[in-house]
Amino acid sequence: MSKHIKALILALALAVCMLPLQAHAVDSYRYLHVTIDTIWYIFLVLAPLVLAPFAVLMWIYWRRAARQKDEPGRDDEPR
Repeated sequence: MSKHIKALILALALAVCMLPLQAHAVDSYRYLHVTIDTIWYIFLVLAPLVLAPFAVLMWIYWRRAARQKDEPGRDDEPR
């Protein structure tokens, strides 16, 4: 592309960026009715997501400890 076309594209992009975008300013509460219970719903969704990795780690640790206990002559050295 020539320098003039690049400059024209840049000028148009800057002009579009400077336009007021009030049409995109949407009231976020219009689609979601926010009450005091909403916080609890968010907590009940996020708590399992945060605690699930710990549960998986405990299960893996328990399974590995049981497996090493069943194998005779095996040291407690990590693999």
